[in-house]
Amino acid sequence: MPHDQDIEGDTSDISSEYECLQCGRIVRAETNPGECKECGSGDFQNRAKSVE
Repeated sequence: MPHDQDIEGDTSDISSEYECLQCGRIVRAETNPGECKECGSGDFQNRAKSVE
């Protein structure tokens, strides 16, 4: 999934969206998901926080 596309989801739970900084995969988790199952990278960014 390209980095500039948003996904729709249920916002009533406490999980957040995390994006793999290596391949762009987006996952929903309560905490940082650790290793990406797509590319093996461990670099995830919480999409709700600024990248600055």
